[in-house]
Amino acid sequence: MSVTCATTASLQAAVLQEGYAFVNGGAMRDMVAPFGSLADWDEFADSWNTLEVDTYMADGGRYRRRRHAVYEATRLDGVRRAPHQPHYQALDYNPLNGGVARWFQPIGAGIGDGPTMRTLLGFCQSFFGSLLPATPSWRVEVHQFRIEARPGEAGQPTPEGLHRDGVDFVLVLLVRRRNIASGTTSIHGREGEPLGAFTLTEPLDAALLDDSRVAHGVTAVHAIDPTMPAYRDVLVATFSASVSRPGA
Repeated sequence: MSVTCATTASLQAAVLQEGYAFVNGGAMRDMVAPFGSLADWDEFADSWNTLEVDTYMADGGRYRRRRHAVYEATRLDGVRRAPHQPHYQALDYNPLNGGVARWFQPIGAGIGDGPTMRTLLGFCQSFFGSLLPATPSWRVEVHQFRIEARPGEAGQPTPEGLHRDGVDFVLVLLVRRRNIASGTTSIHGREGEPLGAFTLTEPLDAALLDDSRVAHGVTAVHAIDPTMPAYRDVLVATFSASVSRPGA
């Protein structure tokens, strides 16, 4: 079972009640429209072709490519890009690759400041702000991920397994899938109980998560035709409140 939403109001209710929700691409396009355009979507999607191999993979895998950027989001100034900096996760949240400052190549300036990125982040700031209305500002980390499946080697979207990211909220948005099977997202509660599952298959299909309440994982992807390129491209944006939420 999965919680699927078609309006911003139903999305807000689902995340508040269940801790997560799935939005299909058409509904997501409608929800983000008040925050700007997706005029550069083709260039945005094509930028995944320039991602660098993630050399920090402790499992030795070479199946993940990524770029990274940090933003600040405030009520007064909206979303602004911050100076480039490393990505860090504690080992408690990422036992495979955590515990070190990981420097990734930055998201290109044209893509990072372009209409699609601005629209998506503007929507997230508004939506996550509606869930924590007392939050004056957010730290936002944005990741471009390409997970590749090669002959004899599956691609692991979440090689650390079922996990939380150590933030407040997470957006996972599909940009493109090519020649892959599986890649099913599963959502679990605090005690590990399964809550739902869904597969992002179309551009702009998205999952929105309350990271303090649910954990998530994604099954490995496999090439349908092993003679052809096979990959899953996603945008992940994490939002961390500048002040702790009540009870957190």
